[in-house]
Order: sequence, then structure tokens, then C-alpha cells
Amino acid sequence: MIAEARGQSGTVIRDYKDLQVWQKGMELAKGIYRLTRDFPSDEKFGLVSQMRRAAVSVPSNLAEGQARNTTGEFVQFISHAEGSLAELDTQLRLAVALGFCKSTDAKVLGSQVIEMQKMLKVLRRRLTANH
Repeated sequence: MIAEARGQSGTVIRDYKDLQVWQKGMELAKGIYRLTRDFPSDEKFGLVSQMRRAAVSVPSNLAEGQARNTTGEFVQFISHAEGSLAELDTQLRLAVALGFCKSTDAKVLGSQVIEMQKMLKVLRRRLTANH
């Protein structure tokens, strides 16, 4: 199944840490943590918590899905990651609208979200084309 799949650059994918989209998900999560550090303290259990949870969910779902035994399960976890990216996009837009962060900072992270959404669509197509 996925254990000996080849990545976009032709490298062998042995586990989730070899997936470029997982690596980008880790970078996105770190960026969200940095961005939300300066949000109002009364948002600690609100928007900050939700954004961080959604961001962590993306690479976590990719890791869990890749570790599963079937392509179908991996595709299901890709769907979960896509859902988390959609949540994060919405939350970034709300954070800007509420004045919690600069739109320029949110745009950088939003661009990462869009890039990852595209990467997940490609990954899903490759996995389903082979089965």
C-alpha cells in the first residue's frame, strides 16, 4: 500500500514524515502557534484554542491516515485534514475581521492553507487512481 509509495520528487515514502504535505502541515501549525501568541488573553480558550487545534489536526490526520492499513482509510483521513484546513481558513479570516492579527500575517498562513489544500487533492487523486 503506502509503505513503499513514491513521492512527487520520486523519493520513496516509508512513513508520514516523508510526505511533503505533512512537513508543510507541521510548518503551518508552528505558524499558527506564533500568530495566536499575541491574541487577546480572553481568547485563550476560544479562537486561539480552536485555531491551534485545527492546525495540529492537519499533520496529525495525515500521520494517522498514512499509518493505517488501507488506502481507503488514508483517503478518509485526508478528508479530515481537508476539513481542518477549511476550518483554519475560516478562523484566520475571523481573526483578521476581529482585529486580532494583521491581514498580512494571516495572508501568509492563508497561502499555506491553499497550497496544502491543492497538495491534498493531488495526493487523494494519486491514491484513488491506483485502486
